[in-house]
Amino acid sequence: MGSCQEFEVTVHTSPGTTCGTYSRLYLSLIGSQGETPPVTVNDKHHLLAGSTCLVLVRANGPLGPVVLVRLRLEAQIGFPNVDWHCNRVEVRQRTIAEDSEAQVFLCDKWLRTSDGDVELRSGKLCLLAEETEEQLKQHRLSQLQHQQEVIRWRLFVEGAPQCVDLKSLAELGPNLSYTHQSPAINMHYLRGFAGRAEPWTSFSEMETVFAHTGHQNSAARFVKAHWKEDWYFGYQCLNGCNPLLLRRTHTVPPNLAVTSHMLRPFLPAGSSLEEELQNGKIYLLDYKLLDGLEGNQINGKQTYLSAPVCLLHLNRQGQVVPIAIQLQQTPGPENPVFLPSDSSCDWLLAKIWVHSADFQGHQLVSHYLRTHMMAELCCVATLRQFPEHHPLHQLLMPHIRTSMQINLQARASLLAVNGVFDQAVGSGLKTIPEILRRASATIQYRSMCVPDDLSDRGVDNLPHSFYAQDALRVWEALHRFVLGWVHLFYRGDEDVQNDSELQNWITDINTHGFTQNSGFPQRFQTKAEVSQCLTMFIYSCSALHAAVNFSQLDFALWMPNCPPAMLRPPPQVKGAVTDQDILSYLPDINSTQRVLMTLKMLSQPGVDFIPLCHYREAIFRAGAHRRLVEEVQAELKAINDDITERNRHLELPYTYLSPSGIENSVAI
Repeated sequence: MGSCQEFEVTVHTSPGTTCGTYSRLYLSLIGSQGETPPVTVNDKHHLLAGSTCLVLVRANGPLGPVVLVRLRLEAQIGFPNVDWHCNRVEVRQRTIAEDSEAQVFLCDKWLRTSDGDVELRSGKLCLLAEETEEQLKQHRLSQLQHQQEVIRWRLFVEGAPQCVDLKSLAELGPNLSYTHQSPAINMHYLRGFAGRAEPWTSFSEMETVFAHTGHQNSAARFVKAHWKEDWYFGYQCLNGCNPLLLRRTHTVPPNLAVTSHMLRPFLPAGSSLEEELQNGKIYLLDYKLLDGLEGNQINGKQTYLSAPVCLLHLNRQGQVVPIAIQLQQTPGPENPVFLPSDSSCDWLLAKIWVHSADFQGHQLVSHYLRTHMMAELCCVATLRQFPEHHPLHQLLMPHIRTSMQINLQARASLLAVNGVFDQAVGSGLKTIPEILRRASATIQYRSMCVPDDLSDRGVDNLPHSFYAQDALRVWEALHRFVLGWVHLFYRGDEDVQNDSELQNWITDINTHGFTQNSGFPQRFQTKAEVSQCLTMFIYSCSALHAAVNFSQLDFALWMPNCPPAMLRPPPQVKGAVTDQDILSYLPDINSTQRVLMTLKMLSQPGVDFIPLCHYREAIFRAGAHRRLVEEVQAELKAINDDITERNRHLELPYTYLSPSGIENSVAI
């Protein structure tokens, strides 16, 4: 190379309305043999939103091929110090041939004056083994060292996945923060009950409130109309807001005090419990995670938790119906087994207790642990172990970027003193850590992977299991997309085994995630293993979150269907409960309305909603990346159209896994 080289450098500011800055921008080119002194980019031009600034850069000494662009912002005296969103930098060497091709250094992120020097690189995404320039290897290493200094692990609950060690949202910085633009949420008829720390006086009083809060929600109206019916109890196990617990069983749990003779009236004529078990017709709900836990104090009153065991039967109409409910884990004379032949009040109250237990498990395990905590676990490990130029960093971040902020907010509000769990939910702040600890100790990797989970639980072929049908199709579409992405960058299994950054990533997840007997891969050997794990994280952060989050208000608006707390202990005898007694078990008016206000807020997608596999990042608009995105988007649209057509013929449409309604990440 000559001793004097000239470069035309074009700096592109992103087009968003707040992307420009008053600050002064300095730029240097770093080559394989040297670097240029900093030049001021915006001496004569302003870094306006959507603008471009052209600057001439000279290298008076040996430079070699340009491998990095260094940017530094400095605040100007007298002007606000606002962040700047850089889209990209283009570098074109001035040569005799004026049509020399520009090198593109993608940025697509916010820069702050406090960041100091920020270095951008060009070229394709690549693995560490493919780096040829020593400076790029060092850049990769220094980026990870910096990330590991600022993104640290912290224990939230002993025995549960760890979280990010940040004390405030400000520490996240602009690239890991987002503004959730909520739609206008009508809380008009839920407010005004804060002073009513008292039980509901009648079901008609409850119906009066529901007439105002639920009349425009067709799913909630259906719930209210059918919540007492056994077929609908089973339907919710398959398609409600917690479709992850029901499983087929071939044996009766030893702690469930039922006999074949006791259950014969609820089975087909001529059959027996043993035959139905053998034929795969018996299903189980088991809330042992709640066993022995103390309920919360709400409005100065003790509330109660139970740990029900419930047997269900797949009848000849294709319905899954409950046939036995025991409200505590330990059998005994004061823990009766409730049956459909008991009085209507006894049987209804037993089902309400199951729904209340399910509320605790749904909120803390299916929702918070399996989507929010999983997303944060993946996000922290990704930021610490994958440099930005690693292809898996780019694949994962759009699905997990929002997780640290939303979880920080949840730990500071919903799960904190005076939050909704503290003041209105049966599993209060003392109990939450134990539930998360128990759930984390028993969670299995297979249960996080949809095909394995549905097969293991025996719900994959049930006639009305719409969650299972839709989940499997969405998983398969995501899996094909992820496989294609992995194939672009890993030629064979040996590349997987030799990718130290990938192996460090899964080690970080295992070290700060679940126990070694959880079945999570300890080390990746094949592309197939990597693809399954990536699909699991993306599905958990998007489709699973949509299924367990956006559905919850529909099933809870009629509160007796989903009681967040119970004000009396589980009944110890049969035949002592009346309709009025059932009311006395249910939560007070003010705590009911507080929970419903929270669920209404949580179940509303933002107006800035990004659908599944729709990406704003520039990296997904290039070449082979774009083809993969277009293919998965087309497949998800076909799934969406099929679900829409199926739902036209259903009395209660199942919409929660329609891809157009699945958000790309855990954003609320």
